[in-house]
Amino acid sequence: MNHEHEPNPLKPLLPEHSVSYWRDSTVQPDFPPLSESIRAEVAIVGAGIAGLTTAYVLAMDGVDVVLIEAADILSGTTGYTTAKITSQHNLIYDELISTFGEEKAKQYYLANEEALSFMRNLVTQHEIDCDWHEEDNVVYATTDEYTRKIEKEMKAYDKLGINGALLPELPLQLGAKSAIKMSGQARFHPLQYLNKLLDEAVRFGARVFTHTKAVDIDTDDEDKPKVKTAQGHTITCGNVVVATHYPFCDNLGMHFSRLHTERSYVVGVTTDTPYPGGMYISADQPKRSLRSTAYNGQQLIIVGGEGHKTGHETDTLKMYGALEQFAKEQFGDIAIPYRWSAQDVVTLDRVPYIGPITGKHPHVHIATGFHKWGMSNGTLSALLLRDMIAGRDNSYAELFAPSRFHAGSDIKTFVVQNADVAKNYVKGKMETINRDPGELQKCEGAVVTMNGKRAGAYKDENGNYHVVDTTCTHMGCELEWNNGERSWDCPCHGSRFSYTGDVIEGPATKALSKMDWPEDFEEIEIVSKNKPIR
Repeated sequence: MNHEHEPNPLKPLLPEHSVSYWRDSTVQPDFPPLSESIRAEVAIVGAGIAGLTTAYVLAMDGVDVVLIEAADILSGTTGYTTAKITSQHNLIYDELISTFGEEKAKQYYLANEEALSFMRNLVTQHEIDCDWHEEDNVVYATTDEYTRKIEKEMKAYDKLGINGALLPELPLQLGAKSAIKMSGQARFHPLQYLNKLLDEAVRFGARVFTHTKAVDIDTDDEDKPKVKTAQGHTITCGNVVVATHYPFCDNLGMHFSRLHTERSYVVGVTTDTPYPGGMYISADQPKRSLRSTAYNGQQLIIVGGEGHKTGHETDTLKMYGALEQFAKEQFGDIAIPYRWSAQDVVTLDRVPYIGPITGKHPHVHIATGFHKWGMSNGTLSALLLRDMIAGRDNSYAELFAPSRFHAGSDIKTFVVQNADVAKNYVKGKMETINRDPGELQKCEGAVVTMNGKRAGAYKDENGNYHVVDTTCTHMGCELEWNNGERSWDCPCHGSRFSYTGDVIEGPATKALSKMDWPEDFEEIEIVSKNKPIR
């Protein structure tokens, strides 16, 4: 099956036209929604790299698999990645040694290297044309503080036997004072790779349904959990894999209290300045990431960075502007045919949660918290879950167990993280609004008040207004407008909604309530600066 087509190199850089090169350069296959209740050995929820790879490895083992996706295939974070496959997850190994000890820190490295090797072998085995290139990955520092951290990281590499080295200089003018490389890493086109795995999974019997949203998991029968969909159907199975990026089943494990979400941004640029090769990421702030990929007979340089917690920044257009300026400083004259953003989930200790969602629910598994490194972590999730579902021992199970908790570091992060959630909850409820909604321009959104209630208004390109209740349907936090993506974002747990109120990202599963826009702007109340919204 050929999923490629010629991408459009002239995308206008308006909010409604933000697009990922990966998605623009492939055609995704269509699958029907689930139209009846069914049974399977394993139900997988979420069709990103973790869910698709799990479906592939299980189908190849002869397991009866059903894969469901709330939207289109690969429409989530996997379609908006920078697509680096590496075990060098910024500066992490010195920290892992402090938190987990040397043995488990080494396991983290080996697990990611096994995932890279697995992917490399599949590309060879299936002759996948996915722009696979092996390159060094480099973390660099521009400050004295992070230079010292890179030196500590190199000592951690030596302890763990990691194939890395300090670099005296870089081929790019990044202002680097120090840098550390990890050899034998890779970059690729993730959707071309995963489309082949999807083809193979379907060929070996996997059933796939799109536009089928899971809203709950019934565990009354412990050995036969049931996935419930928004359409009222169920999938009764022996095991469930929740690969939805952020777990949607709050009643099992309450993982929202142990996760937070971050957004980051990408511009894809073309230039006449040759790119020297390699993959780069800054250790310090502002975060900067670089790699290249083949594009229309030339190179598309993927420039990423400018991360922040979801919902904590409303003017996200300036993030793209900062990356554009950085690209100009590096490469001179540039064109920007693509730009996109992604959302990532982070655990308390920066290591993913992979395995049974709680000790009491051994047949419901999660894979989440990849901390911006989903290509390797998503793949190793599939390999680990395959063994768990088959009842085989896996030496990495304890390291990634969702039930783990480190008394020192995790408690501190847990308290800080949930105090921030509480602060944003109160802030949203007490916020005062003094923006005149009549000032809204086309393709602009803002928080307003209607009849004394906080509301979100958006004026589309035709001059029509779309008004929603800005209370997040997950846990009641107040949403903030994201002007770069035209979305309503939750600063508490990272749920995101379109300007029409539909769920874009979980953990929320329910759309926002829509509100009628009055014909006369005078019917809209603007709350005074001293009066909180009720």
